[in-house]
Amino acid sequence: MRLLLVEDDERVAAALVAVLGRHGFQVRHARSGHEALDALVPDGNEPYRVVLLDLGLPDRDGFEVCSRIRAGSGVPVIMVTARADIRSRIHGLNLGADDYVTKPYDMGELLARIHAVARRGAAPAAVAAPAPDTVPRQRGPLESRGIVIDRERRRVSVEGRDVPLTRKEFDLLALLAQSPGVVYRREQIFSEVWRSGWEGNGRTLEVHIGSLRTKLALPGLVEAVRGVGYRLIPECPAPAADSPPPARAEH
Repeated sequence: MRLLLVEDDERVAAALVAVLGRHGFQVRHARSGHEALDALVPDGNEPYRVVLLDLGLPDRDGFEVCSRIRAGSGVPVIMVTARADIRSRIHGLNLGADDYVTKPYDMGELLARIHAVARRGAAPAAVAAPAPDTVPRQRGPLESRGIVIDRERRRVSVEGRDVPLTRKEFDLLALLAQSPGVVYRREQIFSEVWRSGWEGNGRTLEVHIGSLRTKLALPGLVEAVRGVGYRLIPECPAPAADSPPPARAEH
């Protein structure tokens, strides 16, 4: 499996290249954002399956590099960085990163995450193809609470307003919207949306749920069920037209 490592620290890169090589990866090391983007230009070789992207690069910010990669390629991106604050995590995921790992990290966990995003990523291509449907139980638009989810075109609108979502945000919303009111366990969500186990990934799910609430401008849309998982709050049924008014209390 070919992997592109974008890291300007030579010692960190050398250690990673050595370990990844022992695990069967063919690693190309890019030391700058420019070199990384140049490496992703099709050259007739096997495409990269994963990009490990540091954010503190000498020539441009890693967020910009991620945005440029996502604009022209569907290759999975894992941000590997010392920036542990939640705002950086959210920003990176919103730009299209498939995962976000903070330094220092356990090498075994990083390897597991690399294999996970490679498995669930779209088929590598120089130009991004429409992402595959990861929850293909229903076809056609789903509608709930004024939200229209077009599964064929992977578009979402709220009261006619288009809402751009990342690939995982879309898949997460589509899963929950299949059965409004039904609680989806965290394990089930990760199995169906991330194609990986839930253990140790709880924060990733929280970040995506928070991002969905913000982008859709519906903070009460997704409810956390303590110790279990999440559910989409269904619409309250409108009262029947011929229903009698509520009785007034006698005093």
